[in-house]
Amino acid sequence: MRITVDTEARVLEVNDKGATKSIPLFSAEAFDIVSREWINVGWAVKYVYSFSWLGRPIIQLPDDMIRIQEVVFGVQPDVIIETGVAHGGSLVFYATLCKAMSKGRVIGIDIEIRPHNRKAIESHFLFDYITLIENSSIDSKTVDEVKSLVQPGETTLILLDSNHTKNHVLAELEAYAPLVSPGSYIVSMDGIMRQVADLPRSKPEWVTDNPIEAVNEFLAKDSRFELVEPPFPFNEGEVTNRVTYWPSAFLRRKG
Repeated sequence: MRITVDTEARVLEVNDKGATKSIPLFSAEAFDIVSREWINVGWAVKYVYSFSWLGRPIIQLPDDMIRIQEVVFGVQPDVIIETGVAHGGSLVFYATLCKAMSKGRVIGIDIEIRPHNRKAIESHFLFDYITLIENSSIDSKTVDEVKSLVQPGETTLILLDSNHTKNHVLAELEAYAPLVSPGSYIVSMDGIMRQVADLPRSKPEWVTDNPIEAVNEFLAKDSRFELVEPPFPFNEGEVTNRVTYWPSAFLRRKG
């Protein structure tokens, strides 16, 4: 596909397989197309590796951070469970939301929490809101430990951001889905892998080996969940689609 931006004529031209379409440049449709390419270029140049939250690196697209904040506030979870810790920025971000809402705590799981990251997280002023578990997220012992930390009747929100292969994400979905409260979500992050499979820093096998494939297979087997785009709580503009690294990510438990 070839995209041409004509700022003088204020037109976006898209040529796809020989067919050309002209779109007003200052339109929601043009924004969606330009945003997708911006996402792709950002992936190639590691744009998301340039942010921190309250002192800890957070490898997330800022748009996704704002959108997940909207979901957290809407769900009002007692427990936020995140697989994948890395530098701990996301854990601190969710702990910030818990503190601001005067509700909730965070459980972070990773197969390896590097000593310098653990030290920084444990010395952070929001660590009282965080519990760390160092083990594979799909190990039965890990799943049992997480279950033991969730009290009956608590509202849970689960975020999957560890190993993004199809098989691993599918195993996480199957292991943690029973913990998701009705009306809450299990979020399968980084489905962008399928979109960027032919770009730098990627692998061609991502076309089929990605979180979206895991989501599709899981939903075909578990009727308790549905793929739902969380609504924008506020929108006075024309844009209705998320700018995101997490397409097809939000699985809501029915009921």
